[in-house]
Amino acid sequence: MGPLVETNVIGSVPLFEALGEQDQAELRAAMTETTLRRGETLFNEGDPGDRLYILTDGKVKLGHTSPDGRENLIAVLGPGELLGELTLFDPGPRSTTATAVATTRMLELEHKDLMQFLDTRPELAKHMLKALAQRLRRTNESLADLVFSDVPGRVAKALLDLADRFGERTDEGVHVPHDLTQEELAQLVGASRETVNKSLAEFVSRGWIRLEGRAVLLLDTERLRRRAR
Repeated sequence: MGPLVETNVIGSVPLFEALGEQDQAELRAAMTETTLRRGETLFNEGDPGDRLYILTDGKVKLGHTSPDGRENLIAVLGPGELLGELTLFDPGPRSTTATAVATTRMLELEHKDLMQFLDTRPELAKHMLKALAQRLRRTNESLADLVFSDVPGRVAKALLDLADRFGERTDEGVHVPHDLTQEELAQLVGASRETVNKSLAEFVSRGWIRLEGRAVLLLDTERLRRRAR
């Protein structure tokens, strides 16, 4: 990946798309590149955080472990998305554990470098607040789903959300290489693996989806949308 492509990656991040080319190039020059293999951890819950990351390729899961040892996934992030930005505005320990679920490349930027950049570009701070608000809204929606939706509805919604971000349209339907194990998918839905598998089996028997290892083919997105409501 050449410098031009990487500058374009920065431009594709909602946070930085408002910046001019010169500013994007300057920001890129302050960044370093990191590569993770599947299963490698970028940071752990409780670690001190002093930098943020932009994904250029691959996927990272953000997880949280409850006091009784149960794990749940807060989100799965892909190319163009940002992680680790909360500690920029509220320095302290990381609130989640970030682990690669596929081979992942990312650019990292130290907080002090971004803060210097923000000092002279107040419009960027406004964009960062907007992006944080959007992520908070998504979290609030997920919490409401946990309270008000049944498991099959949440499974349908999770599949559609993964499709929106990682799906590729094919002749048969939407192919979604989510790279998650059954356990990880269950943690993302916030239900037991058995219950989630039961919902997936039901969708398969209805002809709505086809399971393909760490991927799924959505054959009837309209029915899934109705089930997700």
